[in-house]
Amino acid sequence: MAQLSRRHVLVLGVGGAFSAAALRGVAASEGPTEAHGISAFGDLKYSADFHHFGYVNPGAPKGGAFSLIPSVRAYNQSYFTFSSLNAYIMKGEGAQGMDMTFAALMARANDEPDAMYGLAAKSVQISPDKLTYTFAMRSEARFHDGSKLTAHDVAFSLNTLKEKGHPLIVVQLRDFVKAEAADDATVAVTFAPNRARDVPLYVASLPIFSKAYYATRAFDESTLDTPLGSGPYKVGRFEVNRYIEYDRVGDWWGADLPVCRGSYNFDTVRYEFYRDRDVAFEGFTGKNYLFREELTSRIWATRYDFPAVKDGRVKQEQLPDETPSGAQGWFINMRRDKFRDSRVREALIYAFDFEWTNKSIMYGAYARTRSPFQNSDMMVSGPPSPEELALLEPFRGKVPDEVFGQPFVPPVSDGSGQDRALLRKASELLSEAGYLVKDRKRVLPNGEPFTIEFLNDEQSIQPHHGPYLKNLATLGIDATFRLVDAVQYRARLEDFDFDMTIERFSMSATPGDAMRAFFSSQAAKTKGSYNLAGISDPVIDALIDKIIAAQTRTELTTACRAFDRVFRAGRYWVPQWYANFHRVAYWDQFSHPDKPPKYAQGVGAPENWWFDTAKAAKLEQAK
Repeated sequence: MAQLSRRHVLVLGVGGAFSAAALRGVAASEGPTEAHGISAFGDLKYSADFHHFGYVNPGAPKGGAFSLIPSVRAYNQSYFTFSSLNAYIMKGEGAQGMDMTFAALMARANDEPDAMYGLAAKSVQISPDKLTYTFAMRSEARFHDGSKLTAHDVAFSLNTLKEKGHPLIVVQLRDFVKAEAADDATVAVTFAPNRARDVPLYVASLPIFSKAYYATRAFDESTLDTPLGSGPYKVGRFEVNRYIEYDRVGDWWGADLPVCRGSYNFDTVRYEFYRDRDVAFEGFTGKNYLFREELTSRIWATRYDFPAVKDGRVKQEQLPDETPSGAQGWFINMRRDKFRDSRVREALIYAFDFEWTNKSIMYGAYARTRSPFQNSDMMVSGPPSPEELALLEPFRGKVPDEVFGQPFVPPVSDGSGQDRALLRKASELLSEAGYLVKDRKRVLPNGEPFTIEFLNDEQSIQPHHGPYLKNLATLGIDATFRLVDAVQYRARLEDFDFDMTIERFSMSATPGDAMRAFFSSQAAKTKGSYNLAGISDPVIDALIDKIIAAQTRTELTTACRAFDRVFRAGRYWVPQWYANFHRVAYWDQFSHPDKPPKYAQGVGAPENWWFDTAKAAKLEQAK
């Protein structure tokens, strides 16, 4: 099965959190100091005169085409379709890749936990109180029609996104107050007192739109008109629901900037859309697209034996993934009364036999997820440290006692697919909650049948539900799997119209304000948010505030571990699985750096890969 993609990289932040008091590596004095980059805790790897990021090939040739199917998504995007070229609002299904058509103030360095360096902005000055960031714009920045990109466009973009952007953008701009252009070259961004640490980084990562373009158009409408961009690519040919191409801008103003050298190398990047993963795989074997990140262990284990693999025309690689793998699981919608008792949710955890599923369906490819900070040092094990206890003690009596002991871990089954001991424990928990069995059916305390609908838009995940539904039936629960199309699926999730559904999100190496979009009481009430479980707990909110307020990485790690203990104690999800590597396959006409940078959310394709003419010629001869 699919290890679901890291779809919320953008949503969970730009990989950075910003310390209001820890800019010493950026601004050495207490007065405004011009800086070429910003980071969370004061460290920048690259000096002001750096030539290129260390993980790219600065001499990578330009040319060729790269094609793929979506493996990440954000905001209103879908893996399977698109109906709009506006990817930053709630309406419509935004096209994959639209982010490549826009420039931002700054660009992310993927070999640092949370650093950003100037793109459309050449530098930034930070006020002594850290509440005003004044960006100096590059004079050479241009939109695709040749018009100048100015500070007025930045102010328009940020203010508009705060007012009319996707709800997840609005949530993360909560502490952004306003942006004002003093002139064409200078924009001042103001933040609220006690602002979240990562808001400046998030603001610096957002797309810059043309104020003139939107003077006669509504920003918050779904549209197939190509918006005026300023990024390394512009929209080329497309057919709704089938494909979209992006053409490299040959004279792009940012091509020779340090943050861009060695990147954006392909003349054309094309996204193909398929409604079914198996059909999509067949498309890859037929060379309908050229690169595939394989998210389905069954396919990786059994179907990469077609002729092009055997004769070397298609290459397979497993590339390391050193980032926090995040959380993947069935999230339980606590907005529904039947799921509000934590004992009921824990019973659902006991009913899932991961060991059997991993062995029998996923070819032993995965390890069990335990924490939203999986694959990082922010995940807890053992009893709390003294530092964690100092954060947790004020909440004693407001959280389960287990928070002060060993953290909750999902049970390990005997691998039979129907572990009697675990099912007996699940039955006991349900009975304790008043969910009794009558006429061989589990009923709610009000006497109604206990039913669960598992909602999904991917057929490939259906086999993994089968044994789980069977165990739930053994407990007397009437559980069903509901497959809907991508548009209906997103609409139902935005309205929180589901019982349980699978979600995966990835944490940045420096979590911050973006956590509110997934775990806060505010997000639980915000239509379209990713707080699918409906978590609304003042303790969770308080610990998010502690994470945001951390002044050092040590403090941040401690706060995240305290959060992890409380989150796990809430039994908000049925944890699934993860892997600390990426499986990729591609037709052998590309080259790439030796390995992805440590903090990259993905394998750096297509951004840092390039077309290899020698390999392509050899591939052509091998037909």
